[in-house]
Amino acid sequence: MRGGRSFRQGQWQTGEVGIDPEGRLRFGANLVASETIDVSGTVVSPGFIDILADNAANPIRTFPIFEKYKVSDGVTTALQMHGGSADCGTYYATVGARPHAINFGVSTAIMTIRAGAESIRARKALVERNLAAGALGVSHSLEYQPTPFEETLEYAKLARRYDRPMFLHLRYSSAEREIAGVEEAVRIATESGARVHIGHLHSTGGTFRMEAALAVLRAANERGATITTCVYPYTFWATYLYSRRFDPGWRERYGLNYRDLRVVGTGERLTAESFDRYRRTGVLVAVPEGTMPAERTFDLALREPFCLVGSDGGIQGEPRANSHPRGAGCFAAAIRHGLDVGMPLETILAKVTTLPASVLPAALRDRGVLEEGAVADLTVFDPEEIRGNATLENPNQFSSGIALVVVNGKVAFQGGRLSNYGGTAIRR
Repeated sequence: MRGGRSFRQGQWQTGEVGIDPEGRLRFGANLVASETIDVSGTVVSPGFIDILADNAANPIRTFPIFEKYKVSDGVTTALQMHGGSADCGTYYATVGARPHAINFGVSTAIMTIRAGAESIRARKALVERNLAAGALGVSHSLEYQPTPFEETLEYAKLARRYDRPMFLHLRYSSAEREIAGVEEAVRIATESGARVHIGHLHSTGGTFRMEAALAVLRAANERGATITTCVYPYTFWATYLYSRRFDPGWRERYGLNYRDLRVVGTGERLTAESFDRYRRTGVLVAVPEGTMPAERTFDLALREPFCLVGSDGGIQGEPRANSHPRGAGCFAAAIRHGLDVGMPLETILAKVTTLPASVLPAALRDRGVLEEGAVADLTVFDPEEIRGNATLENPNQFSSGIALVVVNGKVAFQGGRLSNYGGTAIRR
C-alpha cells in the first residue's frame, strides 16, 4: 500500500505498508510485492477491534450478517464479551468450522449458565469448563439478572485465576443508584484481583452522573485496581422490552412515557397497548435521542485513558433488523464524532485499536498495532468521508469512508463489497 498516512512510532508518517506471505506487516521504502495498492488520501490504521460486540441470539445462523456489517464498519475483530456463550468449547468448534469475514471470539455467559444450573458449585464448574476451553473472559449482566454480590465475586475470582477479564453490565441504571453500581464493580475488582471491564458506562453507570462515575473509576485505578470501560457514539440506548429495565416504575425511573419509545427498524412509537403486546414478544425499542447527551457522557468518558469504544451491538437480520444502529455504524460514527469535536485523530484511533487490544493482551497480541511483524489486520479509510450511516429507522446500512479492510493479510472488504474470508478464532 502506497500513499496513505499512518500514525506509527508516535508520529504521523507516509510510507509503504507491506504484507508478507505469512500475513504480517512490513514497513520501509522500496518494498517489493506482487501487488501494489494506491491508498493516497487515506489513513492506514490497525483494524478496529470491537470487544463488546453482541450476536448471542442465534450465532450459528446469523454470524454472516453480523460480520458483514462489522467489516463494512472497519472492524477486523469482533469479540462477544457482553454475553457470549455458556458452552464456549462447542461454540468455537461449531462456529469455527465456517468461513469468517473477520476474527471472532466469545466470553463465558454467566446469565445463561445461571439459568440452567441451580447450585453455585455447578455454575462455577461450568465457568471453569468454558475458561479451560478457551473462553476469553467471564461476563455477567447484573441489571438483567440480579445476582448476590458474593456469588458474582466468585466468578470474578475464577476470571483472576485464569488470567481473564471480568466484563460487567452494572446493576443499576437509575439516577439515584447508578453510582452504587460503579462502586460495586470497583469492589469486585478490588476483592477478587481480577481485571474488570464495565460495558457501555454511559447507558448504565454514568447516564446521569458521568463525572462522578469516572472519578470513582479513576481513584480505583490509582489505588492499583485494573478497571476499563467503554462507550458508544450514540445519545440513546435501546434494549428489549422484556428486560428488567422495563419492569413497573420504568416511566418514573427514566422520566419517559410510552410514546417516547420507538421500535428499532421501523420507528413505530409505542402506546400502552403496544407496549404490553411487544413486552411479550421481545421487541427491541429505543429511548429518545439526547437521553445520554454526548457532551455530558460520551465525550467526558473518552477523555479518560481507561475508556475505549465498544459497540454493545450487532446485526442479526435483514433487510431491516430490530437492532440499535451501533451494531453497524459504531466505529465510523465514533471517528466522525471525535474529529468533529476536535479530538486528535490519533487519539480516537487508539480508542478503537490499541486500547481494546490491551484489555485482552494475551489473546490479541500483535493485533491493534502498526509494528513490524504484527498481524496484518488493517482498516484504510478517508478521514473526510468516514461516518456511520445506520439509523434507528434503518440500521442495515454500511458506513461511509471505509475504503479497504484487511484481515490476517487478506483483503476482506473493498469498494463496498466483501471478498476473502480470512477471519480466525480468537481464544485463550
